[in-house]
Amino acid sequence: MKIEDAVVFVTGANRGLGLEFAKQALERGAWKVYAAARDPGSVTLPGVIPVKLDVTDPAAVAAAADAARDVTLLINNAGIARLGSLTDDSAIEALRDHFETNVIGMLATSRAFAGNLAANGGGAILNVLSVASWVNRPILSAYGVSKSAAWALTNGLRQSLREQRTQVVGLHAGFIDTDLVRGLEVPKATPADVVRQAYEAIEAGAEEVSTDAISRQIKAGLSEGIYLKDAAQR
Repeated sequence: MKIEDAVVFVTGANRGLGLEFAKQALERGAWKVYAAARDPGSVTLPGVIPVKLDVTDPAAVAAAADAARDVTLLINNAGIARLGSLTDDSAIEALRDHFETNVIGMLATSRAFAGNLAANGGGAILNVLSVASWVNRPILSAYGVSKSAAWALTNGLRQSLREQRTQVVGLHAGFIDTDLVRGLEVPKATPADVVRQAYEAIEAGAEEVSTDAISRQIKAGLSEGIYLKDAAQR
């Protein structure tokens, strides 16, 4: 599908990667862009339609889908990432929190909008995943587990929605220069570059896109049956 003339709905669109998705959708000629956030007042990008949405609130998800029946592209960007290991005392609570937003929230939003997409010709869903879908490190362990589950969820949605001609795309990236990882001293991609590649992948009809060297290297290693320990530790 083309971004030009599309009707785009972005979750977590008030800052960081979500804000960049909304901005570039407008720049690429989207007909309409819904920018969803828990506090719609925090959405300040001119030209978008602010929408109140907490992806962990079923009523809010249903209301958002009802208000945006014309959507042709859903971008599941909303997510949380908290530092911590699976051996921490708070690990179980942290895992529940990550799953509630990063997995169940993604599924709930996709299910709510699936009928809208079908009614509008199929459209597309893009799920923001991570290199952590494939390699887990102690610094972000619960996050990694949730992103592995979200990758499996993306694959499942792709099969379930294929009959209604909905393209389902998984986006994998390493660290991106947003508030989510501001305190980490690691190499980071720019939101602009990640979003550009994501939209190019959608327009090319792809089902998966890896936006940086580390995610491409690890994916290639997994495809070849190789565990890239050195790459995972960078």
